[in-house]
Amino acid sequence: MMRTAAAVGIACAFTLGIFAHVAHAQQQPILPPPQDLPEATPQPAPDGPTAGGRLTDRVPTSADDKAKILSDLYAHLATADTPDAAKTIQATIERLWGYSGSDTVNLLMQRASKALGAKDNDQALKFMDYVVQLAPDYAEGFNRRAYIHFSRNDMASAVGDLRRAIALEPNHFRALDGLAQIWRQTGNAKGALSVVKQLLEVHPHWEGGARMAEELQREVDGQGI
Repeated sequence: MMRTAAAVGIACAFTLGIFAHVAHAQQQPILPPPQDLPEATPQPAPDGPTAGGRLTDRVPTSADDKAKILSDLYAHLATADTPDAAKTIQATIERLWGYSGSDTVNLLMQRASKALGAKDNDQALKFMDYVVQLAPDYAEGFNRRAYIHFSRNDMASAVGDLRRAIALEPNHFRALDGLAQIWRQTGNAKGALSVVKQLLEVHPHWEGGARMAEELQREVDGQGI
């Protein structure tokens, strides 16, 4: 039986006429809208990813630098003591995901974000197609394009892009959550459970994650009876 919006537990402001073949029109969208990119990339700060025990917003200077900073932040996220502490680290990680190292890609991402805000999904998709062509190793490009596919009711393409984002960035908790939600709604409870378990290893305090894992486990156990 399809789940209600409350059971899904995804809070977002967008109201989209999507997923009609698996959910009621009153449900909230499964995938939250992507975060806006900064209009200008700040200059790198002299400190590292942590300073005085505090997380900083230092901008990476290279792909290797970005990977090292993210690795440190993921370690902090996996061991965060409280949900509030995890949310602070999560926000820093999400900002870092947005930095591509390319002014052209950043500009295309910003234009895609503005097109989404104007509900011009077709134009947003064109911008994101250029992004993934120019930066095929940029996980956030595929994650954001997945959201656009989802908003266009193209579930197969959304799943394909989410899986590509996860292949490039296995700790991408938003892509993991999006894939789990889509698979759950389309009846793949076993696949969704596997992804949720991976998500909780990365982000133990992910909102609604533990509850979803428990519910999916019951669904999977029930299918085996």
